Amino acid sequence: MSKSQTSESQSAISPMQAVEMLKQGNVRFTSDSAMSRDYQSQISQTASGQYPFAAVVSCIDSRIPTEIVFDQGIGDIFNARIAGNFVNEDILGSLEFACKVAGAKAIVVMGHTSCGAVKGACDKAELGNLTQMLEKIMPAVDAVQTTNGTDRSSANAEFVDAVASKNVELTLAKIKESSPVLAEMIAANEIVVVGAMYDVASGEVSFL
Repeated sequence: MSKSQTSESQSAISPMQAVEMLKQGNVRFTSDSAMSRDYQSQISQTASGQYPFAAVVSCIDSRIPTEIVFDQGIGDIFNARIAGNFVNEDILGSLEFACKVAGAKAIVVMGHTSCGAVKGACDKAELGNLTQMLEKIMPAVDAVQTTNGTDRSSANAEFVDAVASKNVELTLAKIKESSPVLAEMIAANEIVVVGAMYDVASGEVSFL
């Protein structure tokens, strides 16, 4: 029976161990061997405090419930979810809280295959506030090089997934460039910041 993280267990985890724990959790998820958890007990365990070992920036896509795909319980990981899994000042501040204040050891930026937000950016979709949101993903669209005649629309699944992966890469760079707090922690080996892609067809997470 898995228990929620405590101050002691969180402190004992190294940044790379935190990533490995997520990798192992995804293996359990994809092999249908998830840990047994008493959620009511975990609610009680975390009522007076939380000690997550990692923070995950992921898309709002309903097919990617982060705790489930990494086989984690209540109080184990922070989640920042936004369509297109990019970062802005609010999410950066949330990550700074997660790591500097609450002690998380790893940040994972996780994109996914067949991403609707990326498809919208590829197609230059416009709809209310969605328009300006998709503009945050356009640098990734523009950065993916293709040969003449290649379909750069949402109809090209390979192109969409390439943009999603590039978007993760650019988001990682944005975190390091735009947050002196997190950059300092990275330099001091207090945290790691890594990218990943989730396959909606298999449930597997590939770390970049």
